[in-house]
Amino acid sequence: MIQAFIHGFILAFGLILPLGVQNVFVFNQGAVHKRFLNALPVVVTASICDTLLILLAVLGVSVLVLGSFWIKTLLLTAGVLFLLYMGWSTWNSNPGNSDTGEDASTFAPRKQIAFAASVSLLNPHAILDTVGVIGTSSLSYTGMEKVVFAASTILVSWVWFTGLALTGRIAGKLDKSGRFMFILNKVSAIIIWGAAGYILFGGRGPGAVT
Repeated sequence: MIQAFIHGFILAFGLILPLGVQNVFVFNQGAVHKRFLNALPVVVTASICDTLLILLAVLGVSVLVLGSFWIKTLLLTAGVLFLLYMGWSTWNSNPGNSDTGEDASTFAPRKQIAFAASVSLLNPHAILDTVGVIGTSSLSYTGMEKVVFAASTILVSWVWFTGLALTGRIAGKLDKSGRFMFILNKVSAIIIWGAAGYILFGGRGPGAVT
């Protein structure tokens, strides 16, 4: 039991730690909102989406997704288009009045949920790497050990996204001039476009054979 928990925890932490589109979006929303509570929709949505992907991986459903050329192509194409749009939207977001602590890149709860769900469920890295790795690793366990393994990986997502948004809120609160948020928006957009470019030109594009 303990071994399965530790394995799942370390594996999930290693997969979620690298800077990616999902992390950038959660951190960004934590930073631009005046209160942490206003960023909760993005935290909860990202965590729920990761929970769903992990459960699908552990149950073996991800194997069907990875094995279907058309599903994979559709998923990757939608992911690229969404990332291009999200990068454009983030790049054109400009810091507003620092006295209010809000800026043009703050999203209302409904928009937070929509973007967080899209960047999570249309995230090719999550589908092709994270889901695949966790699903494959879960094959080593059965019964309650598999449940514990899945639970530990899910726990990491909830703790990570909460901490990421809190860190963003602290960073945003310390930014009095608005310069940090301006730079953050530009860097975030570049990272998002970079992710889209990697999918298209890094051998993982819609037409790539794996």
